[in-house]
Amino acid sequence: MNGDNNDSDVSAAVTLGLLAAWVAHDAEELATGPGWIRENLPALRTRVPAAPERLWRAMEAVDEREFAVAVGMMGAVVAAAAVAGRRTGGRSGFYQGALDGFGLHGVVHIAQAVAVRGYTPGSVTSPLLVVPFTLWARTRLRRAGVLRQSRARDVAAGLGLAAAATVLSHTVARRVLADRRKPAV
Repeated sequence: MNGDNNDSDVSAAVTLGLLAAWVAHDAEELATGPGWIRENLPALRTRVPAAPERLWRAMEAVDEREFAVAVGMMGAVVAAAAVAGRRTGGRSGFYQGALDGFGLHGVVHIAQAVAVRGYTPGSVTSPLLVVPFTLWARTRLRRAGVLRQSRARDVAAGLGLAAAATVLSHTVARRVLADRRKPAV
């Protein structure tokens, strides 16, 4: 590492690695998500009776095709963030925010597994890949002198944006699939 902190100080493994780690993690979610939801939704309703009914209806409506389209849409966002990170040597706020969101997303998966006292989609790759990759990449960004300081409000905003992106991905996926199901006039 030199004193100028050039883009070469941050390797492609740090920036484009975000997309690779996301793909591996979301492969687990794709393989297990919709089936796990169908199987566990009745127990979840019983355990969390205060959750709004619209949440349960939305979860019931998710099928494999919608889930796959939504994951693909989120993948496009992660890919764009990884490329932005690569082009800026890791300096991109979009990339760093996506990296932080990815790590926090992994922590949420781990918390979900603890809450249900068992497996939840994403809970295997989160402690083995998502959280370690995020910590490793942040360490590399810090050593290169390009890591932005994270504050509590940044963490809250990141979680909020990740949740909103997930909802938006599913909403768009549902509409795209509904348009394809409509008969041609």
